[in-house]
Amino acid sequence: MSGSDLGMRRRRALWRASHRGTKEMDFLLGRFAAVSLDSMNAAELTLFERLIDTPDPEIEKAVLNSLSLGVRELDELIDRLRHFHGLDQPG
Repeated sequence: MSGSDLGMRRRRALWRASHRGTKEMDFLLGRFAAVSLDSMNAAELTLFERLIDTPDPEIEKAVLNSLSLGVRELDELIDRLRHFHGLDQPG
């Protein structure tokens, strides 16, 4: 995959993460994407694309309530997202 293809996928993923339809998901996914996408390799980007294909209510439950999406790799990405937003801190 060429660098320009990866760049296009990153830009598309950033737009999709920032335009979810709810301000909460725009904020949670969009801010994470803006900071993280440039350092993601192709495999990590593919995983992020899988996450943003997931319906918002499922992502919201996973992020805010620490519920599993049923896929270990997606759960690990959710953990990174939670850590990024400081949601993994105790009480």
